[in-house]
Amino acid sequence: MRIPRMVALVAAVGTALAVAPATSAAQPAPPADTEFQKVTLNDSPGEPIDLAVVPDGRVLHTTRAGELWLHDPRTRLNTLAAELDVYTHDEEGLQSVAVDPGFDGKNNRWVYLYYAPPMDTPRDDPATPDVNEGDAPTSGNPADFEPFKGIQRLSRFQLVGNKLDLSSEQQILEVEEDRGICCHVGGDIAFDGQGNLYLSTGDDTNPFESDGYAPIDERADRNPAFDAQRSSANTNDLRGKVLRIRVQQDGSYTIPEGNLFEPGTPKTRPEIYLMGLRNPFRIEVNGGGDLYVADYSPDAGSADPQRGPAGQGRWFVARESGNYGWPYCVTPDMPYIDYDFATEESGEAFDCAAPRNDSPNNTGRTELPPVAQPDVWYGYGASERFPELGTGGIGPMAGPAYDYDAADRRGSNPVAWPEYYDGMPLFYEWTRDYIKGFRLGEDGGVASIEDVLPSIPVFGPIDMEFGPDGALYVLEYGKGYFAENPQAQLARIDYIGPHGNHTPVPEVSVDTDNGRTPLTVAFSSDGTQDPDGDRIRYEWDFDSDGRVDSWQANPTHTYQQNGVYTATLKVTDVGGKHRGRSASAEVDIVVGNQAPVVEFVSPTDGQSFTWGDVIEFEVSVTDDQPVDCSRVEVTYILGHDEHGHPQTTASGCTGSIETTVPEGHDPAHDDLAGVFHATYTDPGGDGVPSLSGEAQVVLQPTQ
Repeated sequence: MRIPRMVALVAAVGTALAVAPATSAAQPAPPADTEFQKVTLNDSPGEPIDLAVVPDGRVLHTTRAGELWLHDPRTRLNTLAAELDVYTHDEEGLQSVAVDPGFDGKNNRWVYLYYAPPMDTPRDDPATPDVNEGDAPTSGNPADFEPFKGIQRLSRFQLVGNKLDLSSEQQILEVEEDRGICCHVGGDIAFDGQGNLYLSTGDDTNPFESDGYAPIDERADRNPAFDAQRSSANTNDLRGKVLRIRVQQDGSYTIPEGNLFEPGTPKTRPEIYLMGLRNPFRIEVNGGGDLYVADYSPDAGSADPQRGPAGQGRWFVARESGNYGWPYCVTPDMPYIDYDFATEESGEAFDCAAPRNDSPNNTGRTELPPVAQPDVWYGYGASERFPELGTGGIGPMAGPAYDYDAADRRGSNPVAWPEYYDGMPLFYEWTRDYIKGFRLGEDGGVASIEDVLPSIPVFGPIDMEFGPDGALYVLEYGKGYFAENPQAQLARIDYIGPHGNHTPVPEVSVDTDNGRTPLTVAFSSDGTQDPDGDRIRYEWDFDSDGRVDSWQANPTHTYQQNGVYTATLKVTDVGGKHRGRSASAEVDIVVGNQAPVVEFVSPTDGQSFTWGDVIEFEVSVTDDQPVDCSRVEVTYILGHDEHGHPQTTASGCTGSIETTVPEGHDPAHDDLAGVFHATYTDPGGDGVPSLSGEAQVVLQPTQ
């Protein structure tokens, strides 16, 4: 169920914590994991994508569906700051959020978003269950593809109080995209110390019919979305890049010196700083201006002398503009093989020293810059050069570098991380669920790789950022498929020192969080604990009026009037050495509306199928209001290694979807599945919001 807020937990800074122990400057000792504490801020964050910490300590995060949530550490509440109407056929939606480096809450209140506006892109018509008008054709002529031409937009808005003023939008830049077909349309926003804005963009290319190797299909009748040469390798296109611009007061922008192409260079875009990237989902900039980039891999599990290398994830530090080779090369000595998709014949290996883009879909220069060397690259198996990265899926994420400030540890920010991590860029793996630290050597390259807090679990970490308090804020996607997954959360990892007092960890559950008036709700604090075993005090506020309504651990309350109520449990350490530390958890109660119940009649969970089958679906919805089948949406997702790529979305209670043939995957080794996810949102009314229900079934391939 989606309702206008969610559940939050947050530690309030109480008494000062112990400072970090002194360490040797020559070889500092790493702090123990027990000297840190992970504190949940929002454990119902929707389908979380990106976060940004405001200088005053508030935290913003996006959901792909178009929501911008705000966590306020003062009130400990999570509120909906904005909801944008976005296009979400496959991976599109609301992607990145960033705060202007000059944000002060008064003269500068700019917040940046990167999102897909709906436009007039075709969508599925529920009246035609056998046809999905929202799917772009895979073959045809330019007129067939034209309706699916769209954009991703970079804009900025004023944050007024805890709300984003959508009417204040300044549209800055647009990145073209081919809609109605998967994949890699994400983006990330970062700023350097000179005020330059960096925007990473995916290659917007379908990888599923290229056997897991370079998607360079040049056939004349083929949808251009199967050719990454039109985007990543195109000097006249903004996709598959990192862009660098300087935004002006009116929302226009100028080009900083040092980008890859001088303004006015024929067949180029001056915004391009880095090119030849497939899916640079996360970028970060350190205090010295170094840009950290992580780039996702294609899916081939092994090298093929007729096609090219196995899939490789990449991470590198960019200190100047450059070309990183996709879809021609992984590294300067790891080329793909030219391949004719019409004749199914292989040609020569691409020249990484002087790559050429001869694709008919290319609108830019033919001769490209030489391929630059990444600092780290790794595949699905154990890396001989970087064994510390382990094995598994490939989902590299570029994390931030910590900027240590001794003043923080003297008491102004007692949760700030210790000096040991100063200047160390973090690297995290979305599929492998870990955080690593990359120690850089005197030459600026990676000298060593080490675990960072390995005993503190993270599930699908999708973004992280150090806040002004010196703590690490982490957004976790969880394990699952394009929904609010059970482990999804916004959290903060505090440093509390070797003798610090832990904050209590509250847990809130209810027997129901929606229904008709009067609504009696049984609240439970089961699972609440103090890690130090100290005695804690319970304080319940059932309606956010600031008054304690119950001191019981598990009270019951009856709501008599329609509305949305935020019930908060505050627990306080009253028996510890550093007593007074408190934390809160909250849950929203919707009175006057009942959430719909969504179920799949067909297909059924665990049902077998063959890739390429057309699957008939039927969805049943039960609600306290008349059911409108046009509000039902069914998304088919190619499940892979506990994550997924949405392929298409259909509307209606009945219909059919053709499953994807996942070329380049090895069914014997890859964890593949066909996932069907259904949602229904009722219209709400009578002063209460709409509520959603969802259902999911996972089909198992017979191959």
